[in-house]
Amino acid sequence: MNHILFVAFKMLLQRKRQTLVSILGVSIGVSAFIVMSSLMLGFQNYFIQQVIDLEPHIRIKPREEKQKVEEYSILLGEKPKEKDRILGWQEIIQEVERNPEVLGVAQRLVSRGIAKYGIKDKPITIIGIDPQREPKASVVERFLKYKRLEKLETNRTGIIIGLLVAKSLGIEETGKKLILVAPNGQTILATVEDFFESGITNIDDTRIYINIKTLQSLLEKQGEVNEIVIKIRDVNKAERLSKEFSQKIPYEVESWQRAYRNFLSIFKIQNTITYMIVFAILTVSAFGIFNIIMMTVLEKKKDIAILMAMGYTRRDILLIFLVEGFFIGLMGALIGSFLGFGVQEYLESVKLDVEGLIRTKGFVLDRSVAFYFYAFGFSLFFSLLASLYPAYKANRLNPVDIFRSQ
Repeated sequence: MNHILFVAFKMLLQRKRQTLVSILGVSIGVSAFIVMSSLMLGFQNYFIQQVIDLEPHIRIKPREEKQKVEEYSILLGEKPKEKDRILGWQEIIQEVERNPEVLGVAQRLVSRGIAKYGIKDKPITIIGIDPQREPKASVVERFLKYKRLEKLETNRTGIIIGLLVAKSLGIEETGKKLILVAPNGQTILATVEDFFESGITNIDDTRIYINIKTLQSLLEKQGEVNEIVIKIRDVNKAERLSKEFSQKIPYEVESWQRAYRNFLSIFKIQNTITYMIVFAILTVSAFGIFNIIMMTVLEKKKDIAILMAMGYTRRDILLIFLVEGFFIGLMGALIGSFLGFGVQEYLESVKLDVEGLIRTKGFVLDRSVAFYFYAFGFSLFFSLLASLYPAYKANRLNPVDIFRSQ
């Protein structure tokens, strides 16, 4: 085997410039795969984790009845079904809590509204919660600046306001009072007890939390709820459990995967595009490897014939050129891994305000070691694939024909 390695490296060193270019091409492909995967999956995992932590794993809400159904009910003298509330919600909570996969359940009342502070006003979503039950069904308290969720219990007019809502209204500290206007025209003077920051722009720019009893009074809906939120042990089972609950509960049961299916679909498209780009880079690198090995075969026909005359078998010739491709892929993978690691370190040190779908103070990276293993595997696969045909051509050369042509 040593003589095969010696011949393979000797041929590569005779074409130093081309070898270096091929290694560089593989390195760029490997580093691009590592960095792009880290950025892409880091953003996606951060978004999904925030959604899983912030939003209910499973949500129960009234079904959206079609207008025709109501018209037929009226014609038949029947009372139309309730559209904006959940009847018998206490029994539903008890039923759901019996499931061993469920960690917590809480009722909510959700309504649109307007927040007024001075001369400023802003459309918002008002969420009425039970301060005692809510921590069991969600991790809202984790996103609170001062961790004052209990204030909604002691102060019935206290509110927790989204950080971007507060910025829009010009509120910078707790204790400020603002007016909440409900859809029915009723108003209440509320006190800011805490700020809410999830990192997801759409949520922080719309939400205000308040005691559910206060909101029920404001909306003149005493004892009513229009949403039940459920927290489960394994978030990946949310879709299956939601289907089980929907068979027992006469309301719409929605998992977090279904609620955010549009974003998850976008992420799949994003992954496909990213890997297509990396595939294109590695393919170009493979052509470079193919070119250098094929040129070596064409230029070294006489040397190959001499090696065969010295006793090298066709298998040995095949291995020589496969070793060349393997070496280029290995060196490219090593250099690309170090390069990718360095770029990750740099990006992680960069501090900047990223604001869009999510808000962070810098790049969100997934530093999984698996990316390096995948990159190694891809680079070696493409390198061996590129060297396979030239190695086969060298293997099939007839030394007698080569000597006769000289």
